[in-house]
Amino acid sequence: MVVGRQAAIDSAFSTVICAPIFSAGLGMASQVRVGPAEGLKHDSWILCDGLVSMNKGELADYIGGLSPEKLRELNQTLRVALDLP
Repeated sequence: MVVGRQAAIDSAFSTVICAPIFSAGLGMASQVRVGPAEGLKHDSWILCDGLVSMNKGELADYIGGLSPEKLRELNQTLRVALDLP
């Protein structure tokens, strides 16, 4: 599973940058914990230090979404992972 930005998914570009989601994480500052509240079957981790470029055709099924609060947490975690101010 990946997290991607809807505007990029809807764009004319053939690829999007995504953050992979795994069922195991280390609780690092570059990881965000997600789970059933976001539509997943079990607790998982968004790995912001593992961003990947994916073809939009590989993004198949919509599974869940992030609340505004969780999206803010993800944004802050991306800043940490990418060493942005």
